[in-house]
Amino acid sequence: MWTYHPELLGRPVPRYTSYPTAAEFHDGISEADMAAAIDAVPEEAPLSLYLHIPYCKEICWYCGCNTGAANRGGRLTAYLEALETEIDLIADRLAGRGRVRRIAFGGGSPNAIAPWRFVHLVETLERRLGVGDATLSIELDPRTLDRAWLDAIAGLGVASASLGVQTFAPQVQAAIGRIQPAEMIERATDGLRMAGVRSINFDLMYGLPHQGVAELDDSLTRTIALGADRIAVFGYAHLPKLLPRQRRIDDADLPDLRTRFDQSAYAHDRLAGAGYRAIGFDHFAQPGDPLAQAAAEGRLRRNFQGFTDDDCDYLIGMGASAISQFPGLIAQNEKMAGRYRMLAFSGRLPARRGIMRSADDRRRGRIIEQLLCQGSADLGADMVAQVQGALAQAEAAGLARFAGNRLELTVQGLPYARTIASAIDAYRDISTGGFSRAV
Repeated sequence: MWTYHPELLGRPVPRYTSYPTAAEFHDGISEADMAAAIDAVPEEAPLSLYLHIPYCKEICWYCGCNTGAANRGGRLTAYLEALETEIDLIADRLAGRGRVRRIAFGGGSPNAIAPWRFVHLVETLERRLGVGDATLSIELDPRTLDRAWLDAIAGLGVASASLGVQTFAPQVQAAIGRIQPAEMIERATDGLRMAGVRSINFDLMYGLPHQGVAELDDSLTRTIALGADRIAVFGYAHLPKLLPRQRRIDDADLPDLRTRFDQSAYAHDRLAGAGYRAIGFDHFAQPGDPLAQAAAEGRLRRNFQGFTDDDCDYLIGMGASAISQFPGLIAQNEKMAGRYRMLAFSGRLPARRGIMRSADDRRRGRIIEQLLCQGSADLGADMVAQVQGALAQAEAAGLARFAGNRLELTVQGLPYARTIASAIDAYRDISTGGFSRAV
């Protein structure tokens, strides 16, 4: 369905889960900035919370997350105590303002900790922030999803879960350091259904070592058969200079850019043909899923969890490296777990990096979000004049078009969405960052 334009895919571009992106974060953001942003949360404002668990039982070689091995019980206990301390700090600062609507647990792998500790975290949130009717979501590693964890998920009424599947192909699993037989993923899926989880997402990847279309097709076919409600199909970002664990993956075993493009196109056609709705450029959802409904109704948003039906403008992240987003501020917590613990235990909000969002940042961020989520955006005459030249090549190739001041992506332009959106990004000529390929 898509035409390959390598000249438009050669430059790495952000995933735009925020604007400005993490490449623009700096050390000038302080605890005082975070405190002021929390103080400005309106009394009845909807709030979303994200809690980061930066530990896994096993570290996969491909992973770009901020995570470490969960092999020392004392370290895990100290971290979770610090996380509860941060919950107290946030709750004291909010002083009853805001209404928590959603809570997401990510990592790492939240199920690297004991399930009773997870239950205790939720109970702490309820006690301090009153989150009894909030929607709970969690990222899970199928390799460590046991009966006790499923019981905890059922008891808390977790609504959505995301399974880190990546691939079903044994030889590809071996090449990325993540061995998980198909039967294990099937048991995890069945267990989550029995636990009452309404929406199950599978994270899949293309562009992996020793992965051809046949291996990708097998993973897609198994995913469809298991009835995943949502599917994210990410392109593997090979950045071994930034991520030492990726050095165990041989560059020679990776597919080239054209093959990655073909794999992305194949995944799109295979899932669309199976009845999934394409959500943006790398997510898919069954028509009855809330994510698909949000896309159909023009309510789709984009945040640090990717495409979402969450419309909250106030997102508070807790835990090492967690990111908070407010209308005028993006703030990231201390990344190193040890320093994060020291800050929390000393009674200090651990935000240490980020960026203040100017009016121009907020405007450009809305335009980029609308392009990626709805496929079009009103730029205004002034911005059309700024970006039309940069988009001339994409326009000539039939990937985008201008209708007055509105920029629209065509069907052919879908895999180039991030590249096209980067024309709106005022920072890209200043900071190159460590971004992935557009496909």
